[in-house]
Amino acid sequence: MINGKKIVVVMPAYNAEKTLEQTYSEIPMDIVDEVILTDDHSSDDTVGKAKKLGIREVLVHEKNKGYGGNQKTCYNRALDLGADIVIMVHPDYQYTPKLVHSMAYMIANGVYPVCLASRILGKGALKGGMPWIKYVSNRFLTLAQNILLNQKLSEYHTGYRAFSSEVLRAIDFNGNSDDFIFDNEMLAQIFYKGYEIGEVTCPTKYFDEASSINLKRSTIYGLGCLRVSLVYRLCKWHLMKSRMFA
Repeated sequence: MINGKKIVVVMPAYNAEKTLEQTYSEIPMDIVDEVILTDDHSSDDTVGKAKKLGIREVLVHEKNKGYGGNQKTCYNRALDLGADIVIMVHPDYQYTPKLVHSMAYMIANGVYPVCLASRILGKGALKGGMPWIKYVSNRFLTLAQNILLNQKLSEYHTGYRAFSSEVLRAIDFNGNSDDFIFDNEMLAQIFYKGYEIGEVTCPTKYFDEASSINLKRSTIYGLGCLRVSLVYRLCKWHLMKSRMFA
């Protein structure tokens, strides 16, 4: 806990057996009260590994629900457990859990209600091996999204995020997509509700076991990000209505 606020780390897992132990070992349990792992019907022994590590809250999907669907299970369970601050840490060890302290304190001290760990602040992305095509795509999408959403984030596409429970309860994340675009829908909803988002610099690692999506799915994701941002802008101008921003 920090300032009496319960901190829950959630890990949406899919085939994370090889990297789970290294990720879990860096979670700062001096402030983290609970860890939740949701396995999205992995084909490896992610669940067995999680239980061997002593993770008490291990949830298992009987069929694959997708990245967004996995996060929904994580956040709903965290709220059920009475979390005040929820931090998503990918168990593929692409991001170090050592930043949990910084992100949690930012929210616990009332500086920001949401915090993202950005790979783009500093030189973390390219230094960590992010492919140039992904880096350029990230920069282009972020520029377009900042213009449409009238914001100044360094990136919208990191999977390392921390939220206050107030924010999670204020937005309808359960109505969002079950696919990768879920992340961007959440951020757009958060901005639409008037919340601010802080950022911290985050190193990253790209290796064979780290999560990634192919070119086709990356293209679909990118177009989806632009669609979400455009719908946001049209709703702000009262030119259309969307369930996402109801």
